[in-house]
Amino acid sequence: MSQLGTLYLIPNTLSSPININHDTLNAVLPTQVQTIVHECNYFVVETAKVARQFLKAVGTQTPLQELHISELNVKTPDDAVKQLLAPVLAGHNLGLLSDAGCPAVADPGARLVETAHRAGVRVVPLVGPSSILLALMGSGLNGQKFAFHGYLPIDAAQKSKEIKRLEQESKVHAQTQMFIETPYRNMQLFETLLKTLQPNTRLCVGADLSLPTEWLRTQTVGEWQKSLKSGGAEMTDLNKRPTMFLFLASV
Repeated sequence: MSQLGTLYLIPNTLSSPININHDTLNAVLPTQVQTIVHECNYFVVETAKVARQFLKAVGTQTPLQELHISELNVKTPDDAVKQLLAPVLAGHNLGLLSDAGCPAVADPGARLVETAHRAGVRVVPLVGPSSILLALMGSGLNGQKFAFHGYLPIDAAQKSKEIKRLEQESKVHAQTQMFIETPYRNMQLFETLLKTLQPNTRLCVGADLSLPTEWLRTQTVGEWQKSLKSGGAEMTDLNKRPTMFLFLASV
């Protein structure tokens, strides 16, 4: 039986790789990560087009068109996930790559990692940008107890109801609540949060984290409302920008 390869969890940048220059790339991805990317010939990715942009930006020893790139997304059947591990079982190293940030965190790649552990494959998570951790670090909110909830309901009434439920949970457990939105709906969500949350709840908004255009701010909801109404807030346009929303209710 051949020796098993290693599954490397390779972080991506938090913006489209096509917009990333080498200075930005070197600032967020350690040399070790880029070296592993250079040497890998097999990749499992969320979206092949985005992955090729990233691999072109980082650079690979093997020509891009000769790399083995397979997709894994929420629609991938369980049997197909097992087959994606075939290169590792044959002794090759395999890179798992998300469209943005760290793979397997709020990402379908977690299914491949689970399969790898079941097969006894060595799994190596690599250092890179995580919007969840960067936002939490910069928020000043409770970093001891927090939860990431992904996307809130699309329906307006259901969304407001869920925000109120999460706020109450935050108040009872002193827990930071974290979530994201489809980028073109960021401003609508921000406005909904200001209308729904209590004035003394602290709200953090972080956009383009780790990028040159990064914007991050934490205020109480009351302070947000007052400063925006008076025109004193240096508010940024969140439209079509990767954004994290966090809040912590006052106990």
